[in-house]
Amino acid sequence: MREITRFYVDGQWVEPTELNLVDVINPATEKAAGHVALGTAADVDAAVSAARRAFATWGRSSVDDRVAVLNAIIAEYQKRTDDLAEAVTEEMGAPAGLARAAQVPIGLGHLMTAAAALPEYSFVEDRRASRIVKEPIGVCGFITPWNWPLNQVMCKVAPALATGCTMVLKPSEVAPFSAAIVAEIFDAAGVPAGVFNLVNGDGPGVGSALAAHPDIDMISFTGSTRAGIEVARTAAPTVKRVAQELGGKSPNIILDDDDLAKNVAGGVATMMTNSGQSCNAPTRMLVPNSRLDDAIEAVKSVEPSLTVGDPTGKVRLGPVVSEPQFEKIQGLIERAIGDGATPVIGGPGRPDGLPTGYYVRPTVFSGVTNDMEIARTEVFGPVLVIIGYDDIDEALAIANDTEYGLAGYVSGKDLDEVRRIGERIRAGSISLNGAQLDPSAPFGGYKHSGNGREWSDYAFDEFLEVKSLLGYDA
Repeated sequence: MREITRFYVDGQWVEPTELNLVDVINPATEKAAGHVALGTAADVDAAVSAARRAFATWGRSSVDDRVAVLNAIIAEYQKRTDDLAEAVTEEMGAPAGLARAAQVPIGLGHLMTAAAALPEYSFVEDRRASRIVKEPIGVCGFITPWNWPLNQVMCKVAPALATGCTMVLKPSEVAPFSAAIVAEIFDAAGVPAGVFNLVNGDGPGVGSALAAHPDIDMISFTGSTRAGIEVARTAAPTVKRVAQELGGKSPNIILDDDDLAKNVAGGVATMMTNSGQSCNAPTRMLVPNSRLDDAIEAVKSVEPSLTVGDPTGKVRLGPVVSEPQFEKIQGLIERAIGDGATPVIGGPGRPDGLPTGYYVRPTVFSGVTNDMEIARTEVFGPVLVIIGYDDIDEALAIANDTEYGLAGYVSGKDLDEVRRIGERIRAGSISLNGAQLDPSAPFGGYKHSGNGREWSDYAFDEFLEVKSLLGYDA
């Protein structure tokens, strides 16, 4: 049993002001894997005060100093990769192979990208007689989700450290184990006291206190659009900067060519990664109406590879994260069938032989139109819909007919056509022909998928204020 009963504040592990422990449930066993203490507004106050004191010096640190700290964190992170992978599998059910090959490395990738980009980043620009400087915004509050815990922590923490900000992190109380190891890594790396602080808790107890706190200069939130709206409302009276990476319902346009079957199979595999619990998952597959039968056969061909089971074994999909998430997904699947959608594979209920654990059958629906609930709501599970189109203009109209705009996908033999189509999708990150995510490229959304950008040196700008010194060159 893992016991996360203390918070990391001002360079040391401290007791919470009130001890309120809750179970952390292993989604594969439905049993408690440990406990985590939930913080209060008083704990947030202590962490923010520590961050504010540390900002007085860290905010004026040199680029060389910050690069050295990032490199020290990288070295310690690499020592703990096995521990981090085991924690992620236990807390949110990611298969062990995925945890080691993706969940842990992507966090390291953000650290390494920040360390490499920082020496080349320009904090000063001269224009005529004026000097324009970029300065750290100050104390940041981070609220991160459970689905890619290390990615979401590091894509905020790394650029904040690089730009001279201090911070208070609230990871998801559903998946707090890996974040506690991150705090141990930072401590071992010698990050100056107060620069990084960790307070566990839930949204009402800690998340709202961070968003409302008058001494926090910026709040960065990743999660659902509904929760992001509440964070922004709570932050508004203090006029702090709010950065949000929210939901998605990403289109995947498959072109009519000889590679259609291969691209359909690839789209299904990508969608099912992490049991579909990715905000940028390609959940709406758009295929030519004339090739729907081919697409359905391609889906059926890939079904045997979508193995579901104990995430500590060699499986493609583990459980979804929690009972509420399981019940939400089951309800959406059942209502989709009621609305006239047809399961090509999967459907309601657990996979055979898995009576315990929050396992969902990998499900692909045909007979879907873009106005159905299953095509408009973010499921956040292994559920994909196939929608037909007659021509590219119709495909793009369907692709852009969503309140979201986080990601998009296009696959086809003609790269020039793929590029042209990708440029017309209204979303922040477009994958062409199965291209993988790139830590050196910015990530973020249009419309209800959020504002601001994370990843790469583009993320630096989110953590900086811009000052004009007029008459600097007299």
